[in-house]
Amino acid sequence: MKGLTAKATRGLNIGANVTAADNSGARIVRVTSVRGGKTVRGRQQYAKIADWVKVSVRKGDPKMKGEVFDAVVVRIKKPYRRLTGERVAFTDNAVVLLKDDKGNPKGTQVKGPIAKEAADRWPFVAKIAKMIL
Repeated sequence: MKGLTAKATRGLNIGANVTAADNSGARIVRVTSVRGGKTVRGRQQYAKIADWVKVSVRKGDPKMKGEVFDAVVVRIKKPYRRLTGERVAFTDNAVVLLKDDKGNPKGTQVKGPIAKEAADRWPFVAKIAKMIL
């Protein structure tokens, strides 16, 4: 995975309910784990911007409810600092569901903006995004 161009902060805890920002059929998902996350031993994991997470669908299409998918965090409420000195914070927490390990998104379009850090790390998600901040 490509490195981040920002000083990422702890944005999402395990068990956080977030919105699915794509048109895959899921609306609300719950973060269950962080793929490749590193923390101090004994501390609960957390997700940052552009992290690869496992999510389970809570609300949305009845066929998808309860299923587990990979996802990418594209927006977080917690402010984080870019290397240019500016701080970025979004109005909601959002993820984009993935259909395979290569980073191909499940949906065909992303609702709302996505962070530049997520677009740099996940180019297939950036292709379907309308706006990158």
